[in-house]
Formats: sequence, structure tokens, C-alpha cells
Amino acid sequence: MASRKKPIVWSIAGSDSGGGAGIQADLATFHNFAVHGCTVITAITAQNSFAVGHVSVTPRRTLAAQINALDSDLPADVIKLGMLADEGVVSMVAKYLEGYIGFVVCDPVMVSTSGGELMATGVCECLIEKLLPRCDLLTPNLSEAEAILNRKIKGLDEIERAAADIVALGARSVIITGGHLTARNNERHDYWTDGIEGFWLSGANIDTLNTHGTGCTFSSAIAAAIARGYDLRDALVIAKAYVSQGLRMAVQLGGGPGPVAHVGWPQRLADFPSFSRRLPALGPRPVFPSCDGELGLYPVVDSADWIARLLVCGVKTIQLRVKNLQGEALRKEIQRAVALGREYNARVFINDFWKIAIEEQAYGVHLGQEDLDVADIAMIAKAGLRLGVSTHTYYEVARAHGLRPSYIAIGPVYSTTSKQMPFSPQGVPQLRRWVGILGGDYTLTAIGGIDIKRAKEVLRTGVRSVAMISAITQAEDPEAVVAELMALHEAAAT
Repeated sequence: MASRKKPIVWSIAGSDSGGGAGIQADLATFHNFAVHGCTVITAITAQNSFAVGHVSVTPRRTLAAQINALDSDLPADVIKLGMLADEGVVSMVAKYLEGYIGFVVCDPVMVSTSGGELMATGVCECLIEKLLPRCDLLTPNLSEAEAILNRKIKGLDEIERAAADIVALGARSVIITGGHLTARNNERHDYWTDGIEGFWLSGANIDTLNTHGTGCTFSSAIAAAIARGYDLRDALVIAKAYVSQGLRMAVQLGGGPGPVAHVGWPQRLADFPSFSRRLPALGPRPVFPSCDGELGLYPVVDSADWIARLLVCGVKTIQLRVKNLQGEALRKEIQRAVALGREYNARVFINDFWKIAIEEQAYGVHLGQEDLDVADIAMIAKAGLRLGVSTHTYYEVARAHGLRPSYIAIGPVYSTTSKQMPFSPQGVPQLRRWVGILGGDYTLTAIGGIDIKRAKEVLRTGVRSVAMISAITQAEDPEAVVAELMALHEAAAT
């Protein structure tokens, strides 16, 4: 078979003659995500924006022919399942998936936006029995989750239990979408779990009636993002942003609800969700002070001696990252770093040790993603410290966005030797994308494998701060390197 670079995603779903949902919405989404979409049409519907007039289920022989034609020539990297109109369709699809090793996203389409029934009586039970065990992700809305569980779900507080129960039925993971639930803090909340871990994605409540194809678009965006190589958590974040953008830009075309718009990769922070382990509480989030301007050159060093040496050079932002001290020796090192920051009127951030930073009234703390699981974020905010957060992926940016920190660190831009990283380098193009998305709302710094030569390229993305470790601390003449880097930052700022 000839090699190919473009991922292939199948949509096994129904055709919407109105063009807003089903196969039509899936193909529009696949195009926006630069994947090749193939289709196995399970039913032809006669519908428009306000009613489903007729549903014709694809004959078994025709369904099998479509699957066989694609399997022999255009095998799927990911399969998205949509409308599976009767038990025969469910059984045939389930049989094919027994030998399929790729990722499967299932949107259990039961009712259209206009209220038309799209799944015959008894099909839900068949889907649970035969298909759920092969679904890597199920994406039901509230009414679909209620049908699967055969019970009412009374509000956001019951969603976590409902999701866990759906996983217990056989699905490998599930995200229950919150568009049909009451908004909280003027946000809509989706909940994902695999039965072990779980988290909420919260996005702006978009006041629109033009929601046709929301579920189809969400699930196909997840499938496309996974086919592009994104982790499931990243795919969920990207897909929610894509749908939020589509809802914001949707327009009415007929007499009923208009279709979700398909306008390309999401580029606005307003469309991106925030991430939290628990359902966001009512009321405002903790607030962190700003950093009072761009961070500029941002050395990361392992001792107060290095801080003293670099502050003399005019550095105004620096981080103490101590790994080999504990007890009283650690506290004294942090005390000295904080005192140096006050003496030189500089922003000294303490990495990891947030309790001591609070006690010593530091300027700020910097936390990695693993530290966010154990740190008392509300206590840090109450103490008035600035907060910086490391991010490497879409999901981690969503997690940072949920905290509204004082700054966000993006990396690794290049390969780095200072720390073992489970992530591939993001590269300059992705950094430029992050600057475009986040730069209007957050103070940013870029980190990871950056030296003087690379710093010029990084600063051309529009980021106004570069965090550096070995390029400074391992240099033959650190002071000269710092002077050159500070000049580069000043030139980029003008």
C-alpha cells in the first residue's frame, strides 16, 4: 500500500439533507482539521432546520459494501460513529469493530435538534450490549445519557455519578456534554471520565438558538484531532473550542435552528474551555495579581548565589528552582532569594515550594502541572502571591486558564536537557499559535532548549519573554550572555 501523510477518519453515520448535522457536519469538520473523511452512510434522512420528515435505513447489503470498499483501500486511523438507526446497523458495525484496532468515538445520536426520533425503539439496549465495549469515547448529551442509563439526571451535581455508571456499562471513557444543563457562572460544563480519572471542561455560555449539529461536530472534531496525533485530553479541549467557535459564529439559514458554523481551527481564547478536577463552585475564582508588565529575560537558577549574580546584571525576573536542599537549608535559600528580590526590586519566583514562599512573603510562585494537584491555589491567591504555571499541551493550557494565573509558561519550544520531558518539542509555529490565542489576555514566557541564536527566532513570534537555564548557567561568560539576551528582549519590545 502506498504511504500517506494525511490521516483518514471514517464517519459511520446518517445523512442530513439539511446539511447541518450527520455526515455533512462531519465532513465539514474533517476538512477544517485537515484529515481525509470517508463515509459509511447508515441512513438517509429527509429533514430541514425544523423537522425530520422521513428516515430510510440503509439496507444491510449496501452498508456492508460501503465498509468493505473503504476497508480494502482507505483504512481508518479513527472511526467516528453517529446515527445507527436500527439493531441491524448496530450489529454490523459492532462486528466490524471486533477486528479494528484504531480509536473509536461514538456519538449516540437518538433525537435531532428539531426533536425528530433518529433511533428505533430497542436500539439503545443493543448499542449498550454490542457497541459500548468497543467505544474508546462516548459523547452523549443529557437526554442521551438519560436514555442509556434509563433514569433522569437532575442537574450538574449528578453528572459525575452518571458518567461513572456509563463507563461501568462498558464504555472505555465518556464525556457528558452540558449544553442541555443549567449554566453555572454563565458557563456550560462537560464532564469526562474513564472510571479512574475525571475532569470538567467549562466554556462560555453562548446564547444562540443555532445549535443544529452540535453533537455531531463535537464528536467528529475529537476524532479528527486524535487522528492528527493529539492525546484524548487535548482532543477534548480542541473540540470544545471548535464547537464554541461554531456556536458563536452560527447563523440561521432556514425556519428553525441554524447549523453550527465550520470556520477553521479555533484561534480565540474566548472559545477555549477551562479545566478543573471538580465542578467549578458558584461565584468568582481566586484572583492573582499581575506581573506589572512583560517578564523579559527570565533566568531559572538553582541557588540564591546565582540570583545575586544575575540581578547585579539588571535582570528583573528570575526563578529559584532548588532540587537538592530541604529543611532549614531550603528555607534559608528561599529567604535569601526573597530578600534579594526586594533589594533589587526584581520579580523573584519560587519554584514548587509554595508553602514556604507564602510564609516568607515571596513575590510569586511557579508551579508545574504535577504541583497543581497538591498546591492550595486559593491559599496562594489569598496571600497575594503571583502565580506562574508551566504548560505543554492544549489540555494543560486549559488547566492553567481555569486558574487565571499571573503568567503562563509555554514549552518546551525545543528539545531540552535540563529536565526529562514526556512531551515532544512544540516548535516555533505552535508557540506563535499560542501567542495569538493567549497573548491578549496573559503574560507569557517561552521555555525549553532556547539559546541566544534560538532566542531571536522565539522573540519574533511575539512572545516578550524567554526563560532560560543552561544557556546562561553553563555559559563561559554568563554576564555577557545576559547582556546580549537583555538587548534582544529590549529590541523585540520596541
